[in-house]
Amino acid sequence: MSNPERLDIPIIDKVVLGQDANLQAKHLLIPRESNYEGLFLQGVKVGNESLYTGGFKMAKLAINGGEPVVKQSLDKSWPIFDEREEKALLEVLHSKHWWRGGIEPAQSKVSQFEDRFASYCQAEHGIAITNGTQALECALKAAGIEAGDEVIVPALTFVATATSVALVNAIPVFADVDPDTYNISPQAIEDAITERTRAIIPVHNGGYPCDMDAISEIAKKHDLVVIEDSAHAHGSEWKGKRCGSLGHLSAFSFQQFKVMTCGEGGIVLTSDPELAEKAYSFMHIGRMPGRPFYEFHRLASNLRMTEFQATLLLCQLERLD
Repeated sequence: MSNPERLDIPIIDKVVLGQDANLQAKHLLIPRESNYEGLFLQGVKVGNESLYTGGFKMAKLAINGGEPVVKQSLDKSWPIFDEREEKALLEVLHSKHWWRGGIEPAQSKVSQFEDRFASYCQAEHGIAITNGTQALECALKAAGIEAGDEVIVPALTFVATATSVALVNAIPVFADVDPDTYNISPQAIEDAITERTRAIIPVHNGGYPCDMDAISEIAKKHDLVVIEDSAHAHGSEWKGKRCGSLGHLSAFSFQQFKVMTCGEGGIVLTSDPELAEKAYSFMHIGRMPGRPFYEFHRLASNLRMTEFQATLLLCQLERLD
């Protein structure tokens, strides 16, 4: 036993240790071995007071000269892509058709992605959008949220959940989250409802689904719209149903750091044809599906996704699972 270190514990009633520690003159001696940071003791008591409850050795950290556990540097590259994305981008580039209009929907990469992603999420309709923040705003407008309406959002979320509400001149009302899940608490939602409440935006934080049974029950009881913020929840499920199909509407993000990405992008999903038509119109400068191109039906902006974004996302969707 080399270089023992003395730990001053003058009175010890009981010691249960390994062979490399011993008791001398009512003092506990612990060896300081070169490959260990320290020794955690089991069953050591002073009088009637227990000092230690665990019993294991901790190896010296690599940063302090110990043996590294991970021998190779982790690959931090993101996003993930391969020859599929390269080929798809070149195909769109050489097609000289870089936006969704002017061709049959079946030929558009954007339309193809809308259909495939909606189907993947078990929803009926998809409306591709420039980014996730605009997807939330588009969903709120489609739901008819107006000035003075209150929309309940979680107190822990990315800023866009609340700012999208403010951007349609409504009032975000913050409800606390469950400390076990960091998702919005159904009881906090119930407590936040007033006569002006029109909608709830549950956020599936980190891809962990909210309690959608409880939230849907509250929404039905108070006649509220549920708009899922599914920015983190690509592929997540709640009791066998995919996130994005659990509310009246949902909004996804395809920003750089999401599990599916095209740099920037978003989509609104719904299974309600009337909501889908409105979301499409708010995305497409007020146009309506199947109507003349220069016919505009409402005040709206241009939130169209490009063919380049969509073709990347079609490739990303292939490897999502």
